[in-house]
Amino acid sequence: MTDAFSSGIIIAKASFDEQDLMNLDDARRSHRDDYHSFFLLENGTTEIEIDFQQYTITPYSILYIHPHQVHRIVAMKKVGGSFLGINSEHINPEYLQLLEEMTPLKPLRLSEEIFSILETSVSLCITLSDRKQKQLHQSLLKDSCNTLIGLLTSMYLEGAIPVDKLSRSEIITKAFKASLQRDFLAIKRPAAYAMRLNISTPYLNECVKDVTGYPVSYHIQQRIILEAKRLLYHSDKSVKEIADALGFEDYPYFSRLFSKVTGMSALSFRNKNRD
Repeated sequence: MTDAFSSGIIIAKASFDEQDLMNLDDARRSHRDDYHSFFLLENGTTEIEIDFQQYTITPYSILYIHPHQVHRIVAMKKVGGSFLGINSEHINPEYLQLLEEMTPLKPLRLSEEIFSILETSVSLCITLSDRKQKQLHQSLLKDSCNTLIGLLTSMYLEGAIPVDKLSRSEIITKAFKASLQRDFLAIKRPAAYAMRLNISTPYLNECVKDVTGYPVSYHIQQRIILEAKRLLYHSDKSVKEIADALGFEDYPYFSRLFSKVTGMSALSFRNKNRD
């Protein structure tokens, strides 16, 4: 998976059965991934546990799993379908915000007609993914995958869970994420977000950690680093200019933070993703 995912995008069609699952140790253990996962189940049945709730996925169903969600495959029977794994920096910001606001999501069953439209989009993505030596390969792959993500997101929007069905912690977490999306450049302290929501900082942390598994400070860091990655990828600004744009007066601190969160320097990230 690591080599195939080096570009930050992987898309494929595959089929599995019970015996295959026995060889997929990582999939059978509860874990989080550091990318967004989209599944389209064409045939067969899958039992999956997401955030410790079990779901049965049947043919013509779609499923989105956010990076912070703990999940594992419990069982599968004659499964065939498609999978898209993609890093946050490659997702259209509008779609990314919608996915953040809608999470957590359950598997969604579609009509065969609608599902076939998604399958057509998947086929195009796979075709472009295989054309690695062609000009504009990465841009075309990213754009086609975002078309698929847009279609999947629109399906979920039609069947979104009403706000009045969410727990108090989920409501507060969604409100925090919306505020973070708007204000991450200006506000970097958990206490300031708690003040915006008229709740205490410990209570905000409790709610966010209960839903996502991570404290408020983690999400603030991740959002800032995501924007830094986007600027490193899409612009020619120096690392110092990017630090300034993100509101960091202390450039060395920003560099240390980026390395701590990503495991590599900002320049290494830029060079790796522009090769």
